Amino acid sequence: MSKAARPNAAEIRKARQENPKLRERDLAQNLGISEGELVAAHCGEGVTRIRPQVVEILRGLEAVGEVMALTRNESAVHEKIGVFEKVVPGDHAVLTLGEHIDQRIFPNVWKHGFAVEKRDGDEVRRSLQFFDSAGEAVHKVHLRPASDLKAYEALVAAHVSDDQAQGLHVEAVAPETVEESQASAEELRDKWSKMTDVHQFFGLLRSLKLSRRQAMRMVGQDFAWSLDPQAVGAMMEGAAASGQPIMCFVGNRGCIQIHTGPISSIKTMGPWLNILDETFHLHLRTDHIREVWGVRKPTKDGHVTSVEAYDAQGQMIIQFFGKRHEGEGEREDWRGLVAGLPRIATQSAA
Repeated sequence: MSKAARPNAAEIRKARQENPKLRERDLAQNLGISEGELVAAHCGEGVTRIRPQVVEILRGLEAVGEVMALTRNESAVHEKIGVFEKVVPGDHAVLTLGEHIDQRIFPNVWKHGFAVEKRDGDEVRRSLQFFDSAGEAVHKVHLRPASDLKAYEALVAAHVSDDQAQGLHVEAVAPETVEESQASAEELRDKWSKMTDVHQFFGLLRSLKLSRRQAMRMVGQDFAWSLDPQAVGAMMEGAAASGQPIMCFVGNRGCIQIHTGPISSIKTMGPWLNILDETFHLHLRTDHIREVWGVRKPTKDGHVTSVEAYDAQGQMIIQFFGKRHEGEGEREDWRGLVAGLPRIATQSAA
């Protein structure tokens, strides 16, 4: 839809009334707008714009008690039920380190915030929703029956914005680009083999001007090997059968959300592969998966193994590790599970 043809707030609200069952993300896509614009069009009609003061809001959420925290990208939805606690601010990221809600948040990306009330029959569903400069959702917090409504209302009141206009100014987010690299496989292997912490991997990629997938394709199969796209489902089933605890990461530009623990209830519904456990729900579009990699990174505690899935644009959809703590070696049952996943015999050099 051209800029001139973009619907105004009244037209957006009319489309919402005509499509009450359609998910917000899908309706926004049909209208050629962002989800943030769809929400903002309802300011004053069940929606209140709030200032996205990330640290203060995260700390205030602890008093709200049990909530559902939702982080998603185009291909995976990660939902954790629990309490926001142990909020740790940093220069570039904020950590939430609760028993169930474990996140890495990048506050500079959180540009717009809203408190949303949506009537569903006799029930009112309440949530806090946060969006980036392009109006793309970065994180949502949904109230649960056990949530403290008074604490939630006080939190919203403390952060209400002076701007309650029914509209949202959006700015396109420039795609990340990787400069043409002159790095050799030998240089990559040398730096890779000398890592002592998995977090050093990002600096390694920057120093060699490589994307994650470029590095995996170059480094050699002792460090990264191509797996069959069905490997993600096989890994989940294997973890559930063995009862071993895993770590599941799903993220976007503004938030990475982590589940740590066992998984059990795995259901397939069309293209969606779902985990439907008591405090963890995952919804994964398996038809979006184009590449899956097993990756081995050295650390001071021995190597750490991950399973990573990517979409057709080379964006990471989801990442898995075995559960471990700093200073601990990797679990042998996790290593065995990953080693048994189906591989692709011939790797592309593209």
